[in-house]
Amino acid sequence: MARLPRLTVPGYPHHVIQRGNNRQPIFTSQADYEFFLDLLDENARKFGVAIHAYVLMGNHFHLLATPQTDTALPQMMQAIGRRYVRYFNNAQQRSGTLWEGRYKATLIQADRYLLACMVYIDLNPVRAGLVGQARDYPWSSHAHYIGLRMDKLVTPHPLYWELGNTPFAREAAYAGLVQAGVSVTQQMDLTQSTLHGWALGEAGFMGELQKRTSRRLSKTSAGRPLSSSKRAS
Repeated sequence: MARLPRLTVPGYPHHVIQRGNNRQPIFTSQADYEFFLDLLDENARKFGVAIHAYVLMGNHFHLLATPQTDTALPQMMQAIGRRYVRYFNNAQQRSGTLWEGRYKATLIQADRYLLACMVYIDLNPVRAGLVGQARDYPWSSHAHYIGLRMDKLVTPHPLYWELGNTPFAREAAYAGLVQAGVSVTQQMDLTQSTLHGWALGEAGFMGELQKRTSRRLSKTSAGRPLSSSKRAS
C-alpha cells in the first residue's frame, strides 16, 4: 500500500517526533543540544513555523508547532535534518544516516489536546527517569512556561495565555497542569496518532478539517469519532 503523504495544514498545531536510526543517540554533548536549538530557531523563523513546545531527548525529539503555510513545516524539518546530520557526522567522525526515516507528525485539535500535548512533551524526561521533575531538565521549553528562563525559540499558543491574567498566574496554572500529568489514554492517543500520521480530534473537528484537505485523516471515514481503542491501535 502506498504511503500516505504527511498531513500538514497551516494554522493548526502539529505534534512532531523524530528519532535516531535504531534509536541510536542523536545528542551526545551540550554542544549538540545547543547547535540543534540554534538550527531550530533559525529555520522556524525562516520558514514561518511557531514553536510552542519542544523537548530534546538523547535519541529523539518532540516539537509542538504551528506552520504558517502548508510547506513551512516540511521545509523546516528538511533544512534542520540535513544540516544537523552533517554537523553530527563531522563531530563524531562517522558517516551514514542518523534519522529513523522521515519525521512523524500529527495535526491536533488545539482546544482539546494542545495543553495536554505540551504537558506530555514536558514530562518525557520524567517518564524516561532522567529527572525527578520536568523543571530539572534543561533541554525543553518547560522552564520558559514556568518562569525560570526566557526562551526566544518559544511562541506561546493563545490557549496558554488564557490560563491567567498575569505571568505569575499563567506560570502557576501551567505548573499545576504538569504536576497533574496526562492520563494513560491521552498519552497513548498523542503517541499513536503521531506515529501513524492520523489527525487527532473530536468528530466535529475532524469533519471540518476534512474540508481543508483531500488526504484521509484517520483509519475511519472522515468526520466519524475515534474511540480510544481505535486511536491507540
